[in-house]
Amino acid sequence: MFSPPDLPIVATLQPLQAALLRHPNVILSAPPGSGKTTVVPLALLDAPWLAGERILMLEPRRLAARAAASRMAELLQEPVGERVGYQIRFERKVGPNTRVEVVTEGMLTRRLQSDPALQGVGAILFDEFHERSLQGDLGLALALELQQLRDDLRLLVMSATLESQRLAKLLGDAPIIEGHGRSYPVQVRYASQPYAHVVEGVVQTIRQALAQERGDLLAFLPGAGEIRRVEAALRSGLPDDVTLLPLYGELGMQAQDRAVRPWLEGGRRVILATDIAETSLTIPGIRVVVDGGLCKRPRFHASSGLTRLERLRISDASAQQRAGRAGRLEPGVCYRIWPESQQRMLQPATPAEIREADLAPLLLELALWGVADPTQMSWLDPPPEGAVAQGWALLVALGAVDEARHITPLGRQMAQLPLHPRLAHMVCMAPEPAAQAMACDVAALLSERDPLKGGARQVDLHLRWQSVAQFRRQGSAGPGVDAASLQRIVRGADQLRHLLGVSRQQVAHGDLGLLLAAAYPDRVAQLRPGQRGRYLLASGRGVRLDEMDPLSGEPLLVVAALDAGEAEGRAYLAVSLAQEAFMALQPPAWQAQVVWSDQQQRVVAERQRCFGALVLERQPLHGEAPEAAVLAAMLVGVRRMGLAVLPWTPAAMQYQARVQLMARLESGWPLLEEAVLLEQLEQWLAPFLRGVNRRAQLERLNMLEILQSQLTWSQQQSLEQALPTHYEVPSGSRIKLDYTAGAQPVLAVRIQELFGLAESPCLGQGRVPVTLHLLNPAQRPVQVTSDLRGFWQTTWPQVRKELRGRYPKHHWPENPWQAQATARAKPRS
Repeated sequence: MFSPPDLPIVATLQPLQAALLRHPNVILSAPPGSGKTTVVPLALLDAPWLAGERILMLEPRRLAARAAASRMAELLQEPVGERVGYQIRFERKVGPNTRVEVVTEGMLTRRLQSDPALQGVGAILFDEFHERSLQGDLGLALALELQQLRDDLRLLVMSATLESQRLAKLLGDAPIIEGHGRSYPVQVRYASQPYAHVVEGVVQTIRQALAQERGDLLAFLPGAGEIRRVEAALRSGLPDDVTLLPLYGELGMQAQDRAVRPWLEGGRRVILATDIAETSLTIPGIRVVVDGGLCKRPRFHASSGLTRLERLRISDASAQQRAGRAGRLEPGVCYRIWPESQQRMLQPATPAEIREADLAPLLLELALWGVADPTQMSWLDPPPEGAVAQGWALLVALGAVDEARHITPLGRQMAQLPLHPRLAHMVCMAPEPAAQAMACDVAALLSERDPLKGGARQVDLHLRWQSVAQFRRQGSAGPGVDAASLQRIVRGADQLRHLLGVSRQQVAHGDLGLLLAAAYPDRVAQLRPGQRGRYLLASGRGVRLDEMDPLSGEPLLVVAALDAGEAEGRAYLAVSLAQEAFMALQPPAWQAQVVWSDQQQRVVAERQRCFGALVLERQPLHGEAPEAAVLAAMLVGVRRMGLAVLPWTPAAMQYQARVQLMARLESGWPLLEEAVLLEQLEQWLAPFLRGVNRRAQLERLNMLEILQSQLTWSQQQSLEQALPTHYEVPSGSRIKLDYTAGAQPVLAVRIQELFGLAESPCLGQGRVPVTLHLLNPAQRPVQVTSDLRGFWQTTWPQVRKELRGRYPKHHWPENPWQAQATARAKPRS
């Protein structure tokens, strides 16, 4: 019989056990530090409904899984692997007597796929479910499916902060057991003003906290790179009794254990951690927290099909979790490197990963489970439609599922490997053992942190693989290469080799470019003509390399890692691809193409061999191209060049402006605005492009005639009556109107030709006022007005005085209303 330690969670054990006796699903909500992770599984071992079966407990991180199993074994005074064991990637400590098995969330999916009935397991415990990882959501959805076959299976979802009511509804109105924690007061101190960079802020705040407070310190940073920079900055000037300890996911297990276990070496610790230390773990001795306020999250962009690692502000829930680390064992202090005014701007909680992730791995698991429609499953947050469509498209392209979304034999092979479907496809498609060995090495390499150190790294993946091969041969890393990363890569590759039945001693050999193209067919990239470092992907997206990178002039690449970017992505890992070998592997068929050439400014008819958006080979198309295809390509050219390429005469521009004005006055008139014309080229321009196949031939077009063809006969008559091209003034002259000068038509006329006219002219049955540009005898404007009467009354006397002085031989009457209009210097007597 397990005797639990004196922890707050003990008070909830009795109601929890009673709830599990009556309900198949229960929610346990208890704050960090309450003891739920290590006490609850052991307290349930003798439950009558468990009937001696095993408990599976899921943890979102490997470090938390190992730490939880070790602490539970310690409480039972047994070694790990007896009644309590664990299984994580690369490590398994489970024995025949194991009753509580702690696993990472992905391990549950693997168990369910290999044993859908989950024989011998009586309960699944989802710990730290509030982190809402993709694997956690998938595991819960699959477990709920399993319960339809096994009514004896219990599900217990444990969390510190969670929307319990929503989750309870998903779990069939599951009861919610509320637990209490043992937390001590934490004083929160804010920065007086924001820091320019998180590294600078954390370094300064750590120095301040060490001087002001006692005890060990835990600092949160967004990633391993920032941890290394903070560590380097703190090396000088720290007291001799302070030890710096990094803590992040890619760190070796011994280094992780040293950071989280009780400190027996004397002095103080400063632990520099990512959000790996945010939940699950209680690190002894911590009473000071320095929060950098940032995290790194991969976010999938369905529009581009790419994932971008983004540095984001943490949520308010994360900030509270981090601060709580300082008050687990005694009163503590939390330093936040942002002003208090910014705290209110944080989002309440971190979005579920399923809302932002690449869903191809999840969909492959569902296809293996026999589900072609994710909406048939039970989700706390359903996966977004755009990301689902993108994921299915990728799986179809890789041959993992058919068009009906049923898994294929190749897809089953891929699903057996602990890899993203892209990398699994690469490994499964490797043709022989040497190439399979190379594919395993590359898959492990791409699944781990980049082993090359330093800032300005070359993007060539072949350099990384050579480092892995050297490490296999010699057991050592070259200069500028992280030996710990290589060790993890080789270990992961050996696991993959074992699953494929390839010897660890097999020498890896093959065409790295071809292997990578099997994983990333949509990221085969072709150099843009005359643009070093800028490439077009087979998907149609653009990507760039630094112009100084040795690969930046290669004609063809495969890009393994890139930032999605906004208009154009940036490549971080790539390898050159031999076009001949690539086309020999999957030769695209010749296709006749009639396309517009921006370079030649003409329609080009040719035979092309294309791969996605890339043209790998082209030849002239002998014989006459189809007229419809030439016309379509010519319209593409006009759209690219813009309407300015057409021969717009002044008469055509005036006609366009007149019709646009009529369209504003009355309905039913064609819209001749530039955006509409560009959109409707097929309707108004195409009939006049017969026989036109190059830019120079566009000069033949009569734009006035083309625009007139857009109006009916009655509309043309109405246009001439309402908005004529000329206006007859009192002198008898017919003056041309300018409809392109502004919102109103303009009549530029000499003042003397308007004598006797009292009101400004109007067009369109009085609806369109005319702007008058009143000219002197030299045809220069002396006044611009739409109010001729006001001009005669108020402005004319002064204008008359100036004109009489400059043009004394001309007639300038005092009373312009009664004067005779003339086109001459003086009216005829």
